[in-house]
Amino acid sequence: MKLLEKRVLILTGAPGVGKTTVLEKTVSVLKNRGITVGGMISREVRENGIRVGFQVLDVASGKRGWLARANLKTGPQVGNYRVNLGDLDAVGAQAICDALEVADVVAIDEIGPMELFSARFKAATAKTLDSAKLVIAVVHVKAQDRMVIQAKGRMDAEVFTVTEENRESLPEALAAKALDSLGRTSS
Repeated sequence: MKLLEKRVLILTGAPGVGKTTVLEKTVSVLKNRGITVGGMISREVRENGIRVGFQVLDVASGKRGWLARANLKTGPQVGNYRVNLGDLDAVGAQAICDALEVADVVAIDEIGPMELFSARFKAATAKTLDSAKLVIAVVHVKAQDRMVIQAKGRMDAEVFTVTEENRESLPEALAAKALDSLGRTSS
């Protein structure tokens, strides 16, 4: 391992700029190059053009659940949505735990206000950040949670701000950094 190698790659940026898309494309590039990637991705769900919630997806297994929905009756509330702690724990946090055990790279989308209501998610994320695994995580540009601030300030972390100008080239650049960190060639 190189001196002060950056193994925690953090994507940040304004809402709607494409952070999740950059992460998904990076995961795809890495998988196409033979890298085992696990973890979780959160996706917006729309019905008739209206956002109704967010799904959580296990990157490795494809298992899905609801992270948050507008019509849930219980769970912590964030804006118009209630967080589904059951699915967040069973799908999202479990995907992070599984990836920590078997994957080369752990994807976490996102370390954000909905996800941080889950003690299991927080514990899995903290354990992953403190591990030797390569981590690619998404955080909101204005996130002020202690876990996010600590993650961004790590000596082994590098922060990438996703913009409309760089979002098309960033997946290949991130994949190249990941491959280099893993000791694999990026060709």
